[in-house]
Amino acid sequence: MKRSLKYTAGIIGLLVIIFLIYLFRPTASNTINTSTNEPTVNIVLIGAGITSATLATYLAELQPDWQIRMYERLDRIAGDTSDGWNNAGTGHSGFMEMNYTSEKDGQIDITQAIEIAHQFEISKQFWAYQLKHLVLHQSQTFINPVPHIAFVWGKDDINFLAKRYAAMIKNPMFYGMKYSTSAEEMKSWAPLIIEGRDAKQPVAATRMDIGADVNYGEITRQLVANLLKHPNFKLQTKAEVNAISRNDDGTWSVGFKNLTTGEDSHIKTRLIFIGAGGATIKLLQYTGLEEAKQYAGFPVGGEFLVTDNPEVVNRHTAKVYGKPALGAPPMSVPHIDTRYLGGKKYVLFGPFATYANKFLKYGSQLDLFAATNDSNIIPIIAIGIKHLDLVRYLVSQLMLNDEERYQSLLEYYPNAKKADWQLVIAGQRVQIIKNAKNKPVTLQFGTETFISDDKTVFGLLGASPGASTSPYIMLNLLEKAFPDKVKNQWNAKLHEIIPSYGQYLEQNPTLLNQIRRYTSEILGLNYIVTQQEQTNQPIKPKQQPANSRCSFVK
Repeated sequence: MKRSLKYTAGIIGLLVIIFLIYLFRPTASNTINTSTNEPTVNIVLIGAGITSATLATYLAELQPDWQIRMYERLDRIAGDTSDGWNNAGTGHSGFMEMNYTSEKDGQIDITQAIEIAHQFEISKQFWAYQLKHLVLHQSQTFINPVPHIAFVWGKDDINFLAKRYAAMIKNPMFYGMKYSTSAEEMKSWAPLIIEGRDAKQPVAATRMDIGADVNYGEITRQLVANLLKHPNFKLQTKAEVNAISRNDDGTWSVGFKNLTTGEDSHIKTRLIFIGAGGATIKLLQYTGLEEAKQYAGFPVGGEFLVTDNPEVVNRHTAKVYGKPALGAPPMSVPHIDTRYLGGKKYVLFGPFATYANKFLKYGSQLDLFAATNDSNIIPIIAIGIKHLDLVRYLVSQLMLNDEERYQSLLEYYPNAKKADWQLVIAGQRVQIIKNAKNKPVTLQFGTETFISDDKTVFGLLGASPGASTSPYIMLNLLEKAFPDKVKNQWNAKLHEIIPSYGQYLEQNPTLLNQIRRYTSEILGLNYIVTQQEQTNQPIKPKQQPANSRCSFVK
């Protein structure tokens, strides 16, 4: 009864927040006064996270004569969503993420898992190219081989995992996946999840040895450090964008405040990319574009339990994902993970959902108010009513105390000692609420690329799996925004950066073998030879020099 009252109080509280949001909805962004003879840059990137850094790196290589400007509100690169401590560092490949494989009428649909796996193969090719060309340095500083394990218990979930495995193992992207219901075998994979568990409890797991842990913050910092060597790239930190306006000549003016001096400035640009994490929705609204009005957002934060106790971290090298709770967003799937951050190994468990009105970890409690207006208040309320399961889940998470979080940890690590773990606040994510014309309002848990009708304003919205697939997402943006350049003058360079560009790896096992061997040798990852030479045994390649090349890559 008490728990039910807590739920009710929480839901009422959220409705009160929504009402307050409507009362205090924002005014438009500041007007920018410009002159016709101002210099115009080619593109302004708002936010110094991994998506902006990835897009800027593509453009610097494809169009080195373009003037590129990047503005960041914080005093550092990758300080918010992209930082290693603000995300789970998963190299999302669909291997263990059971929310990417839905079940309907007893059949498992692996379409989304195939798509995610394909996208991460693009990411690895992009990073391998940058490492070969000394843009990135020392692969172990940003990516490390870590097996990906899906782990369940209980009859229904074991049946689901067995069917999932049977469907996935037939596809070349997932050759080498192992399935087990043997506690002893699982103990050899990840001893912490088995030791201390009731021997009578039925459990099952799948394992892919070619998984990875990725420090997206480190990738971002290394990419930007290289960009700063380009004469046509300039970065300004402690610069908060506070206005975006359209000029009479079709260009844009981006206004920003220097947070050190308090001075207001602006820059004129042909193109804008907004890669500001959760703040992208608010910044898109500054443009006044009609197509931006279809978006609203709902912020969800996260916390992790973390340990660096050698007795724990030395016995766990895996990312172990469980089954998501009913109504839980994908970013809230429970998992116990190996992480490599700053040259040190940790184990994280979580996430536990938190709530704040902020759209960024270092944002403002007024963010949700500032991004809510007459065009999206009704969709926000409609989604809240439609997704009461999500509201109940969020409220239940907010009610957790330290002991309850510890009990959740014990489900995945039965012998865990409470004293070994501390609670760490992770990043904020903003779930997309989309009110497209002539379509029902939807709540979207993935990522979505925004491209204005005139192809002058771009942005990345949403939550997972944005960072891990950012090279694919930005490549897809280039194709849509600059189709002629991609087909013609940029095409050869894109094939050099992404050797498999334009081909579906799941339909070509021979090419898949070549690509995985190529990226694994350069990035120091494991790989499994598929189909013709299939052994199901992971191959640990020798570390290659940064500028090494695979024979098939010219």
